[in-house]
Amino acid sequence: MAWRNLVRNRVFSAINISGLAIGLASCMLISLYVIDELSFDRFHEKSGRIFRATFKGTMQGGVINESHAMPPTAAALKADYPEVLEATRLRQGGRPLVLLNGKIYNDEKLAFVDSNFFSVFTLPFIQGNSRNALLEPNTIVLSETTARKYFGKTDVLGRIVTFKDWKQTYRVTGVMKDIPSNSHFRFDLLGSMATLAEAKSTSWMTSEFFTYLVLPEGYDYKKLEAKLPATVDKYISPQLKQSMGVTMAEFRQQGNNLELRLQPLTDIHLHSDFQYDLDANGDITYVYIFGAVALMMLLIACINFMNLSTAGSSKRAREVGVRKVMGSEKSELVWQFLMESTLLTSLALVLAILLAAMALPLFNGLSGKNLSLRWDAVPGLIPSLIGFGLFVGIFAGSYPAFFLSSFKPIAVLKGGASVIKLSSGRSISLRSGLVVFQFIMSIVLIVGTTVVYRQLQFIRNKKLGYNKDQVVVIPSWALGKNTETFRQALMQDSRVERVSLSGYVPAGPSDNNNFTVNPDGQADRIVKTLRYEIDYDYIPTLGMEMARGRNFSKEYGTDSSGIIINETAVRHFGWTPGSALDRIITRNDNAGKKTTYRVIGVVKDFHFRSMHEQIGPLVMTLSNGWGWMMVKTRGAEVSGLLASMKRNWDSFHPDMRFSYTFLDERFNETYKAEQKTGQILGTFAGLTIFVACLGLFGLATFTAEQRTKEIGVRKVLGASVAGIIALLSRDFMKLVLIALMIATPAGWWLMDRWLQEFAYKIDLTWWIFALAGAVAVLVALITISYQSVRAALMNPVQSLRSE
Repeated sequence: MAWRNLVRNRVFSAINISGLAIGLASCMLISLYVIDELSFDRFHEKSGRIFRATFKGTMQGGVINESHAMPPTAAALKADYPEVLEATRLRQGGRPLVLLNGKIYNDEKLAFVDSNFFSVFTLPFIQGNSRNALLEPNTIVLSETTARKYFGKTDVLGRIVTFKDWKQTYRVTGVMKDIPSNSHFRFDLLGSMATLAEAKSTSWMTSEFFTYLVLPEGYDYKKLEAKLPATVDKYISPQLKQSMGVTMAEFRQQGNNLELRLQPLTDIHLHSDFQYDLDANGDITYVYIFGAVALMMLLIACINFMNLSTAGSSKRAREVGVRKVMGSEKSELVWQFLMESTLLTSLALVLAILLAAMALPLFNGLSGKNLSLRWDAVPGLIPSLIGFGLFVGIFAGSYPAFFLSSFKPIAVLKGGASVIKLSSGRSISLRSGLVVFQFIMSIVLIVGTTVVYRQLQFIRNKKLGYNKDQVVVIPSWALGKNTETFRQALMQDSRVERVSLSGYVPAGPSDNNNFTVNPDGQADRIVKTLRYEIDYDYIPTLGMEMARGRNFSKEYGTDSSGIIINETAVRHFGWTPGSALDRIITRNDNAGKKTTYRVIGVVKDFHFRSMHEQIGPLVMTLSNGWGWMMVKTRGAEVSGLLASMKRNWDSFHPDMRFSYTFLDERFNETYKAEQKTGQILGTFAGLTIFVACLGLFGLATFTAEQRTKEIGVRKVLGASVAGIIALLSRDFMKLVLIALMIATPAGWWLMDRWLQEFAYKIDLTWWIFALAGAVAVLVALITISYQSVRAALMNPVQSLRSE
């Protein structure tokens, strides 16, 4: 009977199944994303007991917010606090040139780690013993993929790996399984920390060492964190006096502070706001956003299902009456309706799995993930889907099941029409509320998508203070002594305007160097800045403008002690704009040695960090240049110029293959998370509206059928087609307008919260909400109008004929 009823009501069934399937498929995909984001670093056996020591502080000119700590931090905390059961460190080693059998490899990431690293983190070994693999200097552990890439097998203990640039050899003492993708660090090579001389440093004025602690089971890490100010006073204070000339008390009196903090391992991926980290982290905000979208998609699909179920079920009052007269019990009728609902949800579930499997590659491209729908990849996936299908079927079918099964057969069979009208009237308020809820969520998603795209457009079009267009960025360090020759060859090319060499690029990966200075040589005034080491051509190559003074020039031999600062630095130094030139700033290094610089120019502020942050104080010192080669082109035949660059590059036979990026691409990459958010929100906003309109279409069809005779009578009495269309559309349009009134403040609040993450952002204007409302109204009107026009054009003779 359930199958016969489904086939008899083909349109309703198709709308119900397809709408629910799209909602379920969308929810599946986003749930996979959310589950993956929440799973980071939880595969370690001690994940709940591992904490990272971080370094934070406030200074005039900015904040210190570093995910790493000083070289002796691990040993000091292990020695001073008995609750620290283990302490281990990690130091990044970049992508060194590996020489094997005359072949160069440079794609693998290296880190140096302490010998107890594998007792803290769960990284299973395929070959070797994890307890003693890295006890000796110049030993190394390879990942399984790297071992096969280098040697074609994993049985490689004792083999030698040579790092060409460092002229060092390392002995392979272990092969570990590849580090999972849901880890906050991913390295292919792990070298012994005992190899590094800086690992034995006792300086508390440098950092770069990622430090991890293991605490007892159930221990509140906040208790240990509360003791760490004593560590700062004990170890950092004496060295602060030596390097900066002030005591910790004086330092704090100036409004500054330094502190060590602890961060749970499982919080690193989603709750980090550090300036630099081991890998690109996620953001818990986006997990909340996508989780909410998944829930909204699911709710809209379920609402559609309930709406159409309650709308269609009221036509079955006579069937209930006949069944009861023939002896059916109420429980049997309830079971019948629930079975029909479960059948529909089961079909929708099968279709949803097929849709999710087909859409998964596209979704992986949008999200940057490598998600899988395999049952073994997501534990509990199959039982969850089955349980969910049963829940939705029972939940959505419960209203018609219990409501209709309660009809008295005499009342139904004597006055069937009135009973149908009564049942329809009782469910109309529920259906109206559900339609309003659907369109509230649809409008909020439209608003969210519009705001994200406008913010990204704002970022792209904002004046950055430098010209990012037509600038090719080349990692030139592999050229070594041939770098200047390569540069001169580029300058001879008519397609090249300028070339600069610097390790500091204002967009994308770059060197970073904190620089603490004393304006006017005043020891009692300390300002934290960022330092860029640049050459003579850096400022003109990037099209930066001087606010005052001049650029570095070869005509002035004293420029080696000169310095260029940005406008923000002028303000932080307490100077007026016109008085900055020829002022003195001094800096004490870690050993207390003082260096004096004279300001020769002020560059206009430019964005050298993400627009999530305010522009901070920056100083530029003169350097010969090393690292990145920035080539300003004239814009013509860039492909031909790149081919010429490659030929010149290859002529020097460097160990690295020629590679390049464009500065504008590096800039856009900074906002990759926001771009993905906009794409995903836009996709699911479209799906949300589509599913909502499917339900609206079904309800409009049902309404038109219910009012067939009324329409016929109205037409006989002279009603126009336009009047009938307006009559049928009016009630639905009221619901959409109510949804708009509720969605506007909700959307404003949500997007205002999101925009707070940006230091430079758009204003939320009224037209964004008007546009979202207009789109929702227009789509709803088009959806409703099809059935309204069809009903209005029906021949009244057909409408009024006897049943």
